[in-house]
Amino acid sequence: MTQTRPAAAAQERSFSYRPFIWLAVATFSMGIDGYVLAGLLPQIAGDLEVSAAAAGQLMSVFAFTAALAGPVLGTVTSRWERRTTIVLALGVFVLGNLVVGIATNYPVALGGRVVAAVGGSLLNAAVTGYVIALTPVEHRGKALSFVLGGWMTATALGVPVGLVLGQSNWRLPMIMVAVVGTIALAGILLGLPRLHLPGGTLAERLRPLGRPRLVAGLLVTTGILCSSYACFTYAALILGPYFGAEWAMIAILFGYGVASMAGNAVTGRLVDRFSAIRVLTVVLVGLFLNALLGMVALMLAPVVVAAVWSLVWFFAAGVGNGGAAVPQQARLASLAPDSAAIVMALNGSAISLGAALGSGLGGVALTAGSSANGLLGISAAILAVVVVLQLTASRSQQTVE
Repeated sequence: MTQTRPAAAAQERSFSYRPFIWLAVATFSMGIDGYVLAGLLPQIAGDLEVSAAAAGQLMSVFAFTAALAGPVLGTVTSRWERRTTIVLALGVFVLGNLVVGIATNYPVALGGRVVAAVGGSLLNAAVTGYVIALTPVEHRGKALSFVLGGWMTATALGVPVGLVLGQSNWRLPMIMVAVVGTIALAGILLGLPRLHLPGGTLAERLRPLGRPRLVAGLLVTTGILCSSYACFTYAALILGPYFGAEWAMIAILFGYGVASMAGNAVTGRLVDRFSAIRVLTVVLVGLFLNALLGMVALMLAPVVVAAVWSLVWFFAAGVGNGGAAVPQQARLASLAPDSAAIVMALNGSAISLGAALGSGLGGVALTAGSSANGLLGISAAILAVVVVLQLTASRSQQTVE
């Protein structure tokens, strides 16, 4: 049965996770794709005969493509029924991962990442817009937390499983992403209600960019992801000297995933009770202090202390990065409540741009001779700017969630 937006608004104000289960499975597949490559850079580099920094650009090209494609594809498909859009986007995402999984050389792998990014950029915006449109405002925090929880669960469960498979062949995790995506595709076709939303032109989609506070909010998104991916893309290089065993890295990435899930779950609840701005500000300050202290410890402390502190830094970063997503999305939606779907599409582009800039910046720094530990300093510098931007934008924002 097809639901219109007015019909969705007239629903009973109670909240059910049932419509969003398969969307969470879809974000689970995207989460594996987004994180598993970071733990396999040495294997990918060796097999494709490129440097570790070049292998890291497989994440950068995905993010840059998604950043550019998101608003355009969102506009082209804006008048389509939402479930159809989600199905198409997920199908393209699955296809791209299959191409990467069978790539015989670096250019083909890059091409597969571009295809996957085209599907992923549209999928991210469509899923988020669907959740916001179907959920009463007082339950949006829980709903977004649940669907984004698929992404966080991927870091805790999917990525470690993918890394175990990847030790024998780095291509197997890409096949696993495609399989999970196909399962989600079937579930969405069978269990997700149809939903029509008003269409729009590219000019209408970009119109919110004329609001300075919204632009500042989107820049905060870009900064968070930039600081995160500057380090996470090269986590194996940062933590490897202390925990070189393959099983150790898998366990550490599992811990990062659990930390991300915890951060996402906690802030998802807090946003429904407190101001999203306040929750996000606390998270950002914590991320900055964590990166700064982590850099100092890894560069100056004795090896044993540095090893312990590297785990503290990495897991705390997981809590903060996982916890930032829900308050940031809720905050942006409150800035333009009548254009929430459009804003979420722009936020998806901001996420992809930040991820691309972060992994690209980290690769440039390593190529220029920076140590892996020096990437924490880059992350801290980015977060310092983000905190200032967040505090400035918060003082000028009149909306209170």
